[in-house]
Amino acid sequence: MKTNFNTRRQSIKLILTLFLLLIYFTGNAQLKGGHILGAMGLQSGTQAPAKTLSVYVPGYLYDACSLRNANGDKSVANPDITMFITGAGASYISDFKILGANYGASILLAFASNTIQGNSLDAKNSLAFTDMFVQPVQLGWHNKRADFVFSYQIYLPTGKFTAGASDNAGLGMFMNEFSAGTTLFFNDKKTFHFSALAAYEINGKKKDTDIKTGDILSIEGGLGKTFYLMNAEKTAPKGILNAGAIYYLQGKISPDKIPVGNSVLEPAKDRIAGIGAEVNYFHIGSKTSAGLRWVSEFEAVNRFQGNTFFLTLAHVFSLAKVVEE
Repeated sequence: MKTNFNTRRQSIKLILTLFLLLIYFTGNAQLKGGHILGAMGLQSGTQAPAKTLSVYVPGYLYDACSLRNANGDKSVANPDITMFITGAGASYISDFKILGANYGASILLAFASNTIQGNSLDAKNSLAFTDMFVQPVQLGWHNKRADFVFSYQIYLPTGKFTAGASDNAGLGMFMNEFSAGTTLFFNDKKTFHFSALAAYEINGKKKDTDIKTGDILSIEGGLGKTFYLMNAEKTAPKGILNAGAIYYLQGKISPDKIPVGNSVLEPAKDRIAGIGAEVNYFHIGSKTSAGLRWVSEFEAVNRFQGNTFFLTLAHVFSLAKVVEE
């Protein structure tokens, strides 16, 4: 009798658990990918000059103002979640040619706090080592009125991850991404430009689970103007200023797959749009740059909607000068 009672209690508990998961996942649950929106903006389709090594420190802050449901309405008005990422990265551009393009590669070691895994309001990890970004291939073409870029990048699951935990620093999955873009120039001096960079992310299963995040398409770019700031003698530029409007779009191409018992839930796909501004300045003499992007999101469906801030500090080493010596 006691065995039957325990079996019945376990069955009821399992049914309730599955019922709650069903409500949660079919309501507004979505799984996040590795692509960080706001990392690209003006001239997103342009590769840096050849024979350069750039060392940079990013500062990403995302303030979630609301959680939106499948109709785009607020399901949670003030989620009180602010995600932060920083770290150190390097990008190398060579003069080695592949199909007429300069070859380059990048890497970023990052730390994150309050890592957003999906639509859960429980993102409460302190600053910790998160997933690593590696771009082994970047190809860049430069033409008179247009630049083009193609790249392949992978996000390695180096951050702490346990399924169901609220203090995860990483997403617990391998993420492969392919991107291609262009920057169009509207004048011979290349000071007036529009860019678009599309990235397609293919996600693997999360660690120790059969949960799989759907494929994600992201598009980022901007419309801007380049200004050359002259020295006191007006004989040469001392700095380059870029400013303009930027945008991003992101949406799931395929649904998430979340096993529950013998079934696999496929929640409705999410999407987001955002528009904002960017200003960045490169000081020629010191070969250092600083850039700030701000994007306000709108039209969110099945995901958080808020504001993105992205600050980047970088120093550029010219390898061409070293070779000449």
